[in-house]
Amino acid sequence: MNNRAATIDPITLSTVCYGFQSLCREMRSVMTRTAQSYLISTLKDLSVGVWLADGSTVAVPEGLPSQFLGTSFAIADISKMYENDLHPGDVILTNDPFHGGHNSHLPDWGYIRPIFCEGELVFFTLVRGHMMDTGGSFPGGYFANAYDIIAEGLNIPPLKVVKRGVLDTDLNKLIFNNVRWPVEVKIDAEAMIATGRFAENRIVDLLRRYGRDTVLGAIHQMMDRTERAVRAEISAMPDGTYSGEASTDDDGTVLDEPVTVRVDVTIKGDEITLDFSRSDPQRSGFINCVYASTYARAVAGVIMYMDPALADFHNQGSLRPMKVIAPLGNVTNCKYPATVGACPISIGGQICESVVEALSKAKPDRSIAAWGKHRGDYTFAVDPRTGERYVRTTFDYDGSAGAVWGHDGMSGPTSLTTLGSVQRGSIEEAEIRFPWRMLKLEGRADFNGHGRWRGGMGFDWRAVNEGSDGRMATGSSDGDVVQGKGAQGGQRVPLARTFILRGDQKTRVKPHRMAEVKKGDVLVKLSPGGAGVGDPWERHPELVAMDVKNEKVSVEAARLIYGVVVDATSLKLDEGATAKLRANRPPERYEATIDDETLGADLSAYSESE
Repeated sequence: MNNRAATIDPITLSTVCYGFQSLCREMRSVMTRTAQSYLISTLKDLSVGVWLADGSTVAVPEGLPSQFLGTSFAIADISKMYENDLHPGDVILTNDPFHGGHNSHLPDWGYIRPIFCEGELVFFTLVRGHMMDTGGSFPGGYFANAYDIIAEGLNIPPLKVVKRGVLDTDLNKLIFNNVRWPVEVKIDAEAMIATGRFAENRIVDLLRRYGRDTVLGAIHQMMDRTERAVRAEISAMPDGTYSGEASTDDDGTVLDEPVTVRVDVTIKGDEITLDFSRSDPQRSGFINCVYASTYARAVAGVIMYMDPALADFHNQGSLRPMKVIAPLGNVTNCKYPATVGACPISIGGQICESVVEALSKAKPDRSIAAWGKHRGDYTFAVDPRTGERYVRTTFDYDGSAGAVWGHDGMSGPTSLTTLGSVQRGSIEEAEIRFPWRMLKLEGRADFNGHGRWRGGMGFDWRAVNEGSDGRMATGSSDGDVVQGKGAQGGQRVPLARTFILRGDQKTRVKPHRMAEVKKGDVLVKLSPGGAGVGDPWERHPELVAMDVKNEKVSVEAARLIYGVVVDATSLKLDEGATAKLRANRPPERYEATIDDETLGADLSAYSESE
């Protein structure tokens, strides 16, 4: 039967297609309620999805683009690798970016399950989560000086860890013998396998209820509908080639030398091509991306410019009008055995930023500004409460979202490269899990890009180490040198800083480095918010005055950046003074620059009673 030609009534079509979307959200819920790691259960650093047997994307409603949008490439390789040797009950594990896994970096383990109907392979499901450890020289995969990807951790090409429903105990012993927390990692692995089994049961029930031909017919019709809708969105953009670029601070090996992603986005009719050929060559450091990772982030950047009403429907039809070019040997398509540990943040984030900049030129009325940079770290030490080693990471110290045309950036979403799907954690839970006591987490005025629509707030995060001495890798950070761009005259993301306070000493720690942390150290993360969209002097004075009242904008910044006069005592808008000031705007644009002295001005006065 030709599934595309099948006529499906609207109710069945809607039920089937929404059923797959709901299934994916249930899969995420099952994972977060079952997993034990802070990264997966609380921060939700995981992704799921459903694909047809040929690798066509069926449903990917929520998650990190780098974890699932390149899965079609992995399924193609798995199908070729196993040919007719896939069976009901098989589960395939992979984390290898190069050899069939098409993964972003090694810590993201993906469990892929083939699903059959009456003996015929029909679907694949994926559950992928960021594991506590994947071996290598340092937990987390964000260690800058690994010699090659083998030094970064355990490389797992697509391997059957479950065969016809039976666990391969020998293979699993080998895998879990090469991670630092085998019990904990195994729990998360078993949660992913169980979630895949849950998905299989739901899909099989759907196939039994409606029949294989009806289910596949509905999927193909929805793909065709989505393709038409996406092509219409692209057609509404002016033809032409639009360029964007973004840089990471350095590659972690050659220090203080930015690495740049450049994209040329060509819109022609109802198709779009994203060409990364002008990006820098691959580097010796760990910021390189493989093609599938670049593809995922590039198409995600385009989807951000689509009508939000399409958000629940994106599938293979969305991807058909898009082409991504990234030459081999480029930092966006590196050669084996290049290191890739930091690519989800560094280069991965820049791929998104460059596409966003280019499309803001093509579609000004949907302009999107850069988000605040990710400010992560991995701290590896011993918890004196248990005597056991731990690794701590969180997204709590990220900045916020950039503005979009017509709206201020949200304060709170973490990292553009995750599209906000990874969440901030609970302070109370973090203090229970890790021997770090929270001292401060607050928004900081003027610590974002200003504009007609301003970016979300930046944050001041501080905690004291009550555990043992240890080491802190800042590989999952960026933004000490490079600044995300505003759009349509909006201001940039301010610079970020990280400090370690040890007694009277204040030490700055840059991204992509390894630092020593001592018991009693205070870690300070100053993380800017997102960039702005539009000229700040066009922001409505009442909105500026409200920002001053809410301590998001200072009185001085209101006057210098927005041309709005607010009384420092009453915090009321002075309409007359504002009108006069705006009528005599200075010819030079004022942009706040926060230098090291300003960023760290209040740190020397720190006390635990603060």
